Amino acid sequence: MAIKRMLSILLYYLLLLLIMFLLQGKMIYFPEKHLLNRQQELAEQMHLKLWPSTGNYLGLMSKSTKTAYKGTVIVFHGNAGSAINRVYYLQALEKLDYRVILAEYPGYGPRKGAPSESVLIENGIQTVRRAMDDFGAPIFLWGESLGSGVVGGIVQSGQIRVKGIVLVAPFDSLANVAQHHYWFFLAKWLIRDKFNNIKNLQNYSGSTAILIAEDDQIIPNKYSLNLFDSLHYRKRLWTFKDAGHNSLPLAPELPWWREVMQFVTGQNGVSP
Repeated sequence: MAIKRMLSILLYYLLLLLIMFLLQGKMIYFPEKHLLNRQQELAEQMHLKLWPSTGNYLGLMSKSTKTAYKGTVIVFHGNAGSAINRVYYLQALEKLDYRVILAEYPGYGPRKGAPSESVLIENGIQTVRRAMDDFGAPIFLWGESLGSGVVGGIVQSGQIRVKGIVLVAPFDSLANVAQHHYWFFLAKWLIRDKFNNIKNLQNYSGSTAILIAEDDQIIPNKYSLNLFDSLHYRKRLWTFKDAGHNSLPLAPELPWWREVMQFVTGQNGVSP
């Protein structure tokens, strides 16, 4: 009887593992979706435009008519919401004279498709290439949470020259974070989208700024610090005390924005 009960429990567990494996995308990606006309309405309200065009939408930009910028920052957001929820990057970085593109993922906002590691990275490469064609160098990549994995994949491809990267609440690999939260489901071995930042950034020789929240419960600091310690080239760490994963201090007037951009650009002699 005891053996039969154990076999029954094992069968249910294996069935649950199969369900988790098949549905893992729904546990990683939480897109906010809009129809295209609704996206245009929201963009208009925020004085934004769809870039590079409505018919080939890859992200959002300010409608500013300014022409002189220090460079272009392309922001790859986290796994929830959509690009239009990240207007604070525009508010902070345009003040510092950087052109900002809020990149959008396939399957998010009005974009068709289903997100996955390969899809997001390939789309990210396409986005950065288009930005380079439209605006030229220098290009800076900014990855927020899951977006750090997208940035890592773009850098690893070696297809675009990137001057500097900023990673907010990044991880060493998504597989390790998944294992932390879902160890009882063997997540590290079942997850398909691994986003291995340590591997992808091991040869990156540009400047890397890493920003972490001291009380991050979603991506615990040890996974961010594993990544930071693995970097071989110019790097610097910012730690925000009394902040969580979703409560970072993002007010555009805060001095850290300028400090971070000065570091990744090498301005004013700022060093690690």
